[in-house]
Amino acid sequence: MALIECRGLTRTYRKGSAEITPLEALDLDVEAGDFLALMGPSGSGKTTLLNLIAGIDRPSHGSLHVDGEDLAAMSRRQLAEWRSRSVGYIFQLYNLVPVLTAYENIELPLLIHPLARRARHQRVSLAMELVGIADRHDHYPRQLSGGQEQRVAIARAIVTDPRIIVADEPTGDLDGRSARSIMELLGRLNAELGKTIVMVTHDTGCADHAKRSLHLEKGRLVDVPVPEGSAA
Repeated sequence: MALIECRGLTRTYRKGSAEITPLEALDLDVEAGDFLALMGPSGSGKTTLLNLIAGIDRPSHGSLHVDGEDLAAMSRRQLAEWRSRSVGYIFQLYNLVPVLTAYENIELPLLIHPLARRARHQRVSLAMELVGIADRHDHYPRQLSGGQEQRVAIARAIVTDPRIIVADEPTGDLDGRSARSIMELLGRLNAELGKTIVMVTHDTGCADHAKRSLHLEKGRLVDVPVPEGSAA
């Protein structure tokens, strides 16, 4: 079984009297160690799919198994516990707590785990070193550049040592140089630490860092023809 296995995955919402279906009858396999970029126009279902894989949202129909677990069958409490140990989420706008230091922001996901203070310190220090911000230990978000803030967010996502990292437009708020640096970091996490990464992006340059790319249109995966003369 693939690490992530979606079969007939559908998500619908009610908006007034209308029914919205951002994701419809989607089949998808993501193997352990993959680095997948999800592309497509706004409203195509990319973030909906990401949130389902991360256990933040629930499917309306179909099945979703992640790391052998049936997410659709879990209670909200079970889903929250599974998410805390299995998935790290990287947001476009960082979602850092402004009154906490970089260290404290990264430590947050560990506070719900039964770890001693020394063990938490070791994990946070290692995560900060891995993403290259060990010297920003006591800095607050307002004292950091956008690229540094995103590195704090990445460290927070990996500090629990999850098998899966999901990233929603992780470079969308960054300049070109910072974006390349962040994508290189994600590539290292995939290649050197074996993290499975599922990333939403509009940027083809960012998608080039992934092992493969898939395109969504109106909630469905579509085949995008390769331009004539391009390498297969």
